[in-house]
Amino acid sequence: MINVTKPLLQESAVALGLFDGIHLGHQKVLAAAVQCSKDGLLPCAFTFNASTFPKKHGRELEFLYTEEYKQSLLENIGIKAVLTANFFDIGEMNGESFCRNILKDMLHAKKVFCGSDFRFGKDAACSFTELAEFGRNMGFKVICIESVCIDGSEVSSTRIREYLNEGRIEKAQELFGRPYAVSGTVVHGKKLGRTINFPTINQNFQKGQLVPAKGVYLSRVSLTDDRRYFGVTNIGVKPTVSYENIPLAETHLLDFKGDLYGVYCTTELLHFIRPEKKFENIKALQTAIMQDIEKARKLALSI
Repeated sequence: MINVTKPLLQESAVALGLFDGIHLGHQKVLAAAVQCSKDGLLPCAFTFNASTFPKKHGRELEFLYTEEYKQSLLENIGIKAVLTANFFDIGEMNGESFCRNILKDMLHAKKVFCGSDFRFGKDAACSFTELAEFGRNMGFKVICIESVCIDGSEVSSTRIREYLNEGRIEKAQELFGRPYAVSGTVVHGKKLGRTINFPTINQNFQKGQLVPAKGVYLSRVSLTDDRRYFGVTNIGVKPTVSYENIPLAETHLLDFKGDLYGVYCTTELLHFIRPEKKFENIKALQTAIMQDIEKARKLALSI
Protein backbone atom coordinates (compact mmCIF):
# COMPACT_ATOMS: atom_id res chain seq x y z
CA MET A 1 0.00 0.00 0.00
CA ILE A 2 1.23 3.49 -0.89
CA ASN A 3 1.69 6.02 1.91
CA VAL A 4 0.99 9.22 0.01
CA THR A 5 3.65 11.92 0.50
CA LYS A 6 3.50 13.49 -2.97
CA PRO A 7 0.81 13.88 -5.64
CA LEU A 8 -0.54 10.63 -7.05
CA LEU A 9 0.05 9.81 -10.70
CA GLN A 10 -3.47 8.53 -11.35
CA GLU A 11 -7.04 9.49 -10.58
CA SER A 12 -8.54 8.11 -7.40
CA ALA A 13 -11.63 7.31 -5.36
CA VAL A 14 -11.16 8.62 -1.83
CA ALA A 15 -12.77 7.51 1.43
CA LEU A 16 -12.71 10.25 4.06
CA GLY A 17 -12.68 9.68 7.81
CA LEU A 18 -10.73 9.26 11.01
CA PHE A 19 -11.50 5.52 10.69
CA ASP A 20 -10.63 4.87 14.32
CA GLY A 21 -11.27 1.15 14.76
CA ILE A 22 -12.44 0.63 11.16
CA HIS A 23 -15.82 -0.68 12.31
CA LEU A 24 -18.68 -1.82 10.05
CA GLY A 25 -19.73 1.76 9.28
CA HIS A 26 -16.21 2.70 8.25
CA GLN A 27 -15.91 -0.48 6.21
CA LYS A 28 -18.99 0.51 4.20
CA VAL A 29 -17.41 3.86 3.26
CA LEU A 30 -14.07 2.26 2.44
CA ALA A 31 -15.70 -0.52 0.39
CA ALA A 32 -17.42 2.08 -1.78
CA ALA A 33 -14.02 3.53 -2.70
CA VAL A 34 -12.57 0.06 -3.31
CA GLN A 35 -15.43 -0.74 -5.72
CA CYS A 36 -14.27 2.13 -7.93
CA SER A 37 -11.16 0.20 -8.92
CA LYS A 38 -13.32 -1.44 -11.61
CA ASP A 39 -13.66 2.05 -13.14
CA GLY A 40 -9.91 2.51 -13.18
CA LEU A 41 -9.74 4.67 -10.06
CA LEU A 42 -7.16 4.03 -7.36
CA PRO A 43 -8.90 3.25 -4.02
CA CYS A 44 -7.56 5.70 -1.44
CA ALA A 45 -8.23 6.78 2.11
CA PHE A 46 -7.62 10.14 3.71
CA THR A 47 -7.36 9.87 7.47
CA PHE A 48 -5.65 11.34 10.51
CA ASN A 49 -3.05 9.89 12.80
CA ALA A 50 -5.36 9.41 15.79
CA SER A 51 -2.61 10.15 18.29
CA THR A 52 -2.51 13.74 16.98
CA PHE A 53 -6.30 14.22 17.14
CA PRO A 54 -6.84 16.42 20.24
CA LYS A 55 -10.59 16.21 20.77
CA LYS A 56 -13.60 14.43 19.31
CA HIS A 57 -17.13 15.35 20.38
CA GLY A 58 -15.57 17.74 22.91
CA ARG A 59 -13.49 15.08 24.67
CA GLU A 60 -9.94 13.80 24.46
CA LEU A 61 -9.82 10.92 22.00
CA GLU A 62 -8.70 7.52 23.26
CA PHE A 63 -7.84 5.86 19.97
CA LEU A 64 -8.69 2.19 19.48
CA TYR A 65 -5.85 0.93 17.30
CA THR A 66 -2.23 1.78 16.61
CA GLU A 67 -1.50 3.37 13.24
CA GLU A 68 0.39 0.25 12.16
CA TYR A 69 -2.60 -2.02 12.80
CA LYS A 70 -5.04 0.49 11.32
CA GLN A 71 -3.01 0.59 8.10
CA SER A 72 -2.95 -3.21 7.89
CA LEU A 73 -6.76 -3.26 8.17
CA LEU A 74 -7.09 -0.62 5.43
CA GLU A 75 -4.86 -2.70 3.17
CA ASN A 76 -6.86 -5.86 3.87
CA ILE A 77 -10.06 -4.07 2.84
CA GLY A 78 -8.48 -3.18 -0.51
CA ILE A 79 -7.28 0.40 -0.04
CA LYS A 80 -4.23 0.91 -2.24
CA ALA A 81 -3.05 4.32 -1.02
CA VAL A 82 -3.52 6.25 2.20
CA LEU A 83 -2.75 9.81 3.16
CA THR A 84 -2.40 9.92 6.95
CA ALA A 85 -2.34 13.51 8.13
CA ASN A 86 -1.12 15.02 11.35
CA PHE A 87 -4.12 16.94 12.68
CA PHE A 88 -2.03 19.96 13.53
CA ASP A 89 -0.87 20.22 9.91
CA ILE A 90 -4.41 20.14 8.52
CA GLY A 91 -6.60 21.52 11.31
CA GLU A 92 -6.10 25.20 10.42
CA MET A 93 -6.85 24.63 6.73
CA ASN A 94 -10.23 25.97 5.58
CA GLY A 95 -12.63 23.73 3.68
CA GLU A 96 -11.86 25.05 0.21
CA SER A 97 -8.11 24.70 0.74
CA PHE A 98 -8.53 21.15 2.02
CA CYS A 99 -10.52 20.17 -1.05
CA ARG A 100 -8.17 21.87 -3.48
CA ASN A 101 -4.81 21.00 -1.89
CA ILE A 102 -5.57 17.50 -0.63
CA LEU A 103 -8.41 16.02 -2.68
CA LYS A 104 -7.81 17.69 -6.06
CA ASP A 105 -4.07 18.35 -6.23
CA MET A 106 -2.63 15.60 -3.99
CA LEU A 107 -5.03 12.69 -4.54
CA HIS A 108 -6.49 13.58 -7.97
CA ALA A 109 -9.90 12.56 -6.63
CA LYS A 110 -12.73 11.88 -9.07
CA LYS A 111 -15.06 10.32 -6.51
CA VAL A 112 -15.14 11.03 -2.77
CA PHE A 113 -17.03 9.01 -0.15
CA CYS A 114 -17.87 9.93 3.43
CA GLY A 115 -20.41 9.35 6.17
CA SER A 116 -23.24 11.80 6.87
CA ASP A 117 -21.46 13.14 9.96
CA PHE A 118 -18.16 13.92 8.24
CA ARG A 119 -16.85 17.41 9.06
CA PHE A 120 -13.78 19.18 7.72
CA GLY A 121 -12.09 22.55 7.50
CA LYS A 122 -10.96 24.79 10.35
CA ASP A 123 -13.09 24.28 13.48
CA ALA A 124 -14.98 21.54 11.58
CA ALA A 125 -16.95 24.30 9.89
CA CYS A 126 -17.84 22.33 6.74
CA SER A 127 -20.18 19.39 6.20
CA PHE A 128 -21.27 17.18 3.32
CA THR A 129 -23.14 20.11 1.74
CA GLU A 130 -19.98 22.20 1.38
CA LEU A 131 -17.95 19.16 0.32
CA ALA A 132 -20.38 18.43 -2.52
CA GLU A 133 -20.29 22.07 -3.64
CA PHE A 134 -16.49 22.17 -3.65
CA GLY A 135 -16.53 18.90 -5.57
CA ARG A 136 -18.76 20.32 -8.30
CA ASN A 137 -16.38 23.25 -8.68
CA MET A 138 -13.21 21.13 -8.64
CA GLY A 139 -14.22 18.15 -10.73
CA PHE A 140 -14.97 15.36 -8.26
CA LYS A 141 -18.26 13.74 -7.28
CA VAL A 142 -19.14 13.36 -3.59
CA ILE A 143 -21.25 10.44 -2.34
CA CYS A 144 -22.67 10.18 1.16
CA ILE A 145 -22.74 6.63 2.54
CA GLU A 146 -25.58 5.71 4.89
CA SER A 147 -24.61 4.63 8.38
CA VAL A 148 -24.84 1.04 9.59
CA CYS A 149 -27.25 0.28 12.43
CA ILE A 150 -27.19 -2.65 14.86
CA ASP A 151 -29.82 -3.16 17.57
CA GLY A 152 -31.53 0.02 16.46
CA SER A 153 -28.49 2.27 16.99
CA GLU A 154 -25.81 3.57 14.68
CA VAL A 155 -22.49 1.75 14.72
CA SER A 156 -19.90 4.15 16.08
CA SER A 157 -16.48 4.22 17.70
CA THR A 158 -18.12 5.84 20.73
CA ARG A 159 -20.36 2.80 21.27
CA ILE A 160 -17.37 0.50 20.81
CA ARG A 161 -15.40 2.39 23.46
CA GLU A 162 -18.30 2.04 25.87
CA TYR A 163 -18.46 -1.72 25.31
CA LEU A 164 -14.70 -2.14 25.70
CA ASN A 165 -14.65 -0.09 28.89
CA GLU A 166 -17.38 -2.36 30.27
CA GLY A 167 -15.63 -5.58 29.22
CA ARG A 168 -18.47 -6.39 26.79
CA ILE A 169 -16.06 -7.72 24.25
CA GLU A 170 -18.60 -9.71 22.20
CA LYS A 171 -20.79 -6.61 21.76
CA ALA A 172 -17.77 -4.65 20.54
CA GLN A 173 -17.04 -7.47 18.09
CA GLU A 174 -20.52 -7.10 16.57
CA LEU A 175 -19.77 -3.46 15.72
CA PHE A 176 -16.22 -4.11 14.52
CA GLY A 177 -17.27 -7.06 12.37
CA ARG A 178 -14.26 -8.90 13.84
CA PRO A 179 -12.70 -9.38 17.28
CA TYR A 180 -11.10 -6.40 18.98
CA ALA A 181 -7.34 -6.80 18.96
CA VAL A 182 -4.24 -5.56 20.74
CA SER A 183 -1.31 -5.45 18.33
CA GLY A 184 2.36 -4.77 18.69
CA THR A 185 5.83 -6.15 19.16
CA VAL A 186 6.40 -8.43 22.13
CA VAL A 187 8.48 -6.57 24.72
CA HIS A 188 10.57 -7.77 27.64
CA GLY A 189 8.89 -7.83 31.02
CA LYS A 190 10.17 -8.91 34.39
CA LYS A 191 9.76 -12.59 33.41
CA LEU A 192 7.76 -13.28 36.55
CA GLY A 193 5.44 -15.56 34.61
CA ARG A 194 8.28 -17.99 34.00
CA THR A 195 9.02 -18.23 37.71
CA ILE A 196 5.47 -19.46 38.41
CA ASN A 197 5.37 -21.78 35.36
CA PHE A 198 3.11 -19.54 33.26
CA PRO A 199 5.36 -17.76 30.72
CA THR A 200 3.72 -14.83 29.00
CA ILE A 201 4.20 -12.35 26.18
CA ASN A 202 3.84 -8.64 26.94
CA GLN A 203 2.42 -6.00 24.58
CA ASN A 204 2.29 -2.33 25.52
CA PHE A 205 -0.50 0.14 24.87
CA GLN A 206 0.55 3.41 23.28
CA LYS A 207 0.10 6.74 25.01
CA GLY A 208 -3.47 7.90 24.38
CA GLN A 209 -4.71 4.46 23.35
CA LEU A 210 -7.85 3.06 24.95
CA VAL A 211 -7.23 0.29 27.49
CA PRO A 212 -10.21 -2.10 27.72
CA ALA A 213 -11.75 -3.17 31.02
CA LYS A 214 -9.04 -4.57 33.25
CA GLY A 215 -9.37 -8.31 33.58
CA VAL A 216 -8.71 -11.74 32.13
CA TYR A 217 -9.84 -12.67 28.63
CA LEU A 218 -9.85 -15.69 26.37
CA SER A 219 -7.71 -14.57 23.45
CA ARG A 220 -6.32 -15.74 20.13
CA VAL A 221 -2.80 -14.73 19.16
CA SER A 222 -1.72 -14.53 15.51
CA LEU A 223 1.96 -14.49 14.60
CA THR A 224 3.45 -13.07 11.41
CA ASP A 225 4.10 -16.59 10.08
CA ASP A 226 0.32 -17.31 10.25
CA ARG A 227 0.54 -19.51 13.34
CA ARG A 228 -2.35 -18.96 15.76
CA TYR A 229 -2.74 -19.93 19.40
CA PHE A 230 -5.50 -19.52 21.93
CA GLY A 231 -4.36 -17.75 25.05
CA VAL A 232 -5.29 -16.22 28.37
CA THR A 233 -4.72 -12.47 28.33
CA ASN A 234 -4.62 -10.20 31.35
CA ILE A 235 -5.33 -6.56 30.59
CA GLY A 236 -4.18 -4.42 33.48
CA VAL A 237 -1.37 -3.57 35.84
CA LYS A 238 -0.64 -6.94 37.54
CA PRO A 239 -1.51 -5.69 41.06
CA THR A 240 -0.28 -8.86 42.81
CA VAL A 241 3.30 -8.60 41.53
CA SER A 242 3.79 -5.02 40.28
CA TYR A 243 3.46 -1.49 41.64
CA GLU A 244 4.22 0.36 38.41
CA ASN A 245 0.55 0.90 37.50
CA ILE A 246 1.35 0.78 33.78
CA PRO A 247 -1.35 -1.11 31.82
CA LEU A 248 -0.33 -3.75 29.31
CA ALA A 249 -1.63 -6.90 27.65
CA GLU A 250 0.05 -9.97 29.13
CA THR A 251 -0.81 -13.28 27.44
CA HIS A 252 -0.08 -16.89 28.28
CA LEU A 253 -0.28 -18.86 25.01
CA LEU A 254 -1.85 -22.28 25.32
CA ASP A 255 0.25 -25.17 24.01
CA PHE A 256 3.12 -22.94 22.90
CA LYS A 257 6.81 -23.25 23.62
CA GLY A 258 9.37 -20.78 22.39
CA ASP A 259 10.59 -17.20 22.51
CA LEU A 260 8.61 -14.39 20.87
CA TYR A 261 10.58 -11.35 22.04
CA GLY A 262 10.68 -8.77 19.26
CA VAL A 263 7.99 -10.56 17.23
CA TYR A 264 4.93 -8.62 16.03
CA CYS A 265 1.75 -10.28 17.31
CA THR A 266 -1.98 -9.59 17.08
CA THR A 267 -3.93 -10.59 20.17
CA GLU A 268 -7.69 -10.83 19.63
CA LEU A 269 -9.84 -10.65 22.78
CA LEU A 270 -12.71 -13.14 22.43
CA HIS A 271 -14.39 -13.47 25.82
CA PHE A 272 -14.20 -11.72 29.21
CA ILE A 273 -13.44 -14.29 31.93
CA ARG A 274 -13.12 -12.24 35.12
CA PRO A 275 -12.04 -8.81 36.43
CA GLU A 276 -8.42 -8.17 37.40
CA LYS A 277 -7.80 -8.90 41.07
CA LYS A 278 -5.02 -8.47 43.59
CA PHE A 279 -4.34 -11.81 45.30
CA GLU A 280 -3.01 -12.37 48.81
CA ASN A 281 0.07 -14.21 47.61
CA ILE A 282 1.73 -15.85 44.61
CA LYS A 283 0.19 -19.26 45.37
CA ALA A 284 -3.32 -17.80 45.20
CA LEU A 285 -2.38 -16.14 41.90
CA GLN A 286 -1.12 -19.46 40.51
CA THR A 287 -4.38 -21.17 41.47
CA ALA A 288 -6.43 -18.45 39.79
CA ILE A 289 -4.34 -18.66 36.61
CA MET A 290 -4.84 -22.42 36.43
CA GLN A 291 -8.59 -21.87 36.77
CA ASP A 292 -8.47 -19.18 34.06
CA ILE A 293 -6.63 -21.56 31.70
CA GLU A 294 -9.12 -24.35 32.33
CA LYS A 295 -12.04 -22.03 31.60
CA ALA A 296 -10.29 -20.65 28.51
CA ARG A 297 -9.77 -24.14 27.09
CA LYS A 298 -13.47 -24.92 27.52
CA LEU A 299 -14.52 -21.64 25.88
CA ALA A 300 -12.10 -22.20 23.00
CA LEU A 301 -13.83 -25.48 22.15
CA SER A 302 -16.95 -23.55 21.14
CA ILE A 303 -15.10 -21.18 18.78
